[in-house]
Amino acid sequence: MKLMNRVHFQLVRHILLLLIVTIVLPISAQSGIEERWSLEKCINYAYENNIQVQQNILNKRIAEQDLKASKYNVLPNLNGSATHVYNFGQTIDPFTNTFATTQVRSNQLSLNSSVTLFNGFQTINNIKLNQAQVEASKYDLESMKNDIALNIANAYLVILFNKELVKNSERQLQVTKIQIERIEKQVDAGTLPKGNLQEIEAQFASEELQLVNAENQLKLSKINLAQLLNLENSSEFEIEEPNLESFQGVSELITPGALYETAVDIMPEIKRAEYNFYAAEKSKSLARGSYYPSLTLSGSIGSGYSGANQELKEFQDLGLQRTGDVVSSDGTVGGINGFVLRPQVQGIFEDKAWEDQLEDNFNKSIGFRLSVPLFNGLNSRTNVQKAKLNMQNAELNLDNAKLQLRQNIESAHAEAVAALKRYKAAEKSVQALETSFEYTNQRFSVGLVNYYDFNNEKNRLNNSQSELLQAKYEYIFKTKVLDFYRGQAMTFNN
Repeated sequence: MKLMNRVHFQLVRHILLLLIVTIVLPISAQSGIEERWSLEKCINYAYENNIQVQQNILNKRIAEQDLKASKYNVLPNLNGSATHVYNFGQTIDPFTNTFATTQVRSNQLSLNSSVTLFNGFQTINNIKLNQAQVEASKYDLESMKNDIALNIANAYLVILFNKELVKNSERQLQVTKIQIERIEKQVDAGTLPKGNLQEIEAQFASEELQLVNAENQLKLSKINLAQLLNLENSSEFEIEEPNLESFQGVSELITPGALYETAVDIMPEIKRAEYNFYAAEKSKSLARGSYYPSLTLSGSIGSGYSGANQELKEFQDLGLQRTGDVVSSDGTVGGINGFVLRPQVQGIFEDKAWEDQLEDNFNKSIGFRLSVPLFNGLNSRTNVQKAKLNMQNAELNLDNAKLQLRQNIESAHAEAVAALKRYKAAEKSVQALETSFEYTNQRFSVGLVNYYDFNNEKNRLNNSQSELLQAKYEYIFKTKVLDFYRGQAMTFNN
């Protein structure tokens, strides 16, 4: 029975170990798979980690704090003060209004508040100015994000293009390798001279170099994108390869004019210029406010304590004190007692209590202050003139932003059309050269075409394929730029 239990235990343990190996090892293998970055992930990562984006976010937050501060300026202020002073020597006590020649301790407590009732609408215009600057900073951030998205999309496509070049070089190398094997057999059979084999082996070495160069370009393009993302370790960086085989022609693109009408309402650089112009208008209104008088309401309460402020507590009896002599009727000094006595008393004073003095010295005030600008060295006039010039400059910047946007859209549309034509022409060229090379390859295999003609035809096909790849990715990027001006997200999924 013990033997059976032991066998049963060993069987269960082996089954458990088998389950662990079956389940855990695939999970471990999956965890070791390299993470591939999509275009969307690259763009979102750049938004979160790009230093310039972070600086623009901070600038936006600073503008928001300026807006809050300008709104808080509408509220009255409230300030409190307290003093604790020792006076030495002769001085006038501020509470008893008497001379004090000894050391006197005094305290003074006060609260004061003021609120601006009117200042030429400067407070309101300052709020509107800061609101415009907050909006401008927001669209400045969006404009920077758009630039980053375009740069990343371009770098992403360069990686895809270089990957295609590597694949193309590998295919060419494989074709040459097959030809080497054929020629080796023909040389061994004596149907071809050995020089043919040496020539194609030299071509094979040249194509190996082209493959190495293509692989190096691919590595550099990956490093470039990784640097745009501020990645610390780019050695394991890999991107997803979207399906870009099916993309539509330029016939589906809207005209540059219609595209501009859409873009001018959504592009952040236009919104930024509009809010900068609005901010310049409010700066002019703010400067003109210095021409107007200002009216301020203020009030205060306070009290204090003085060590020189004393009060009578009681009298002390000093007894009878001699105040003079008794004079008799005959003019002699003397008499029964010989002098005059009078009772004497002395007052006992103590410092008045601190809380009593605070109550006695409590004071309050309220008042209006009107300030009328009469002459300030023409500073107000100069500031208004400068604000007008800044507003004109902001208006020109807005017009220039719209003009630049229109020109960029027209150029992007023309480049997309040209890229499509180039792609279609390259596609036809590749198709024709593939047919021609296949025919040449067959003739070369039976010795009807020499090596030079074969290699020339092969190079023509290789160059045509590279041209097709360049035209393809150039056209894809140009169409994505046009989609970008339509407000669409930068992606290769659609």
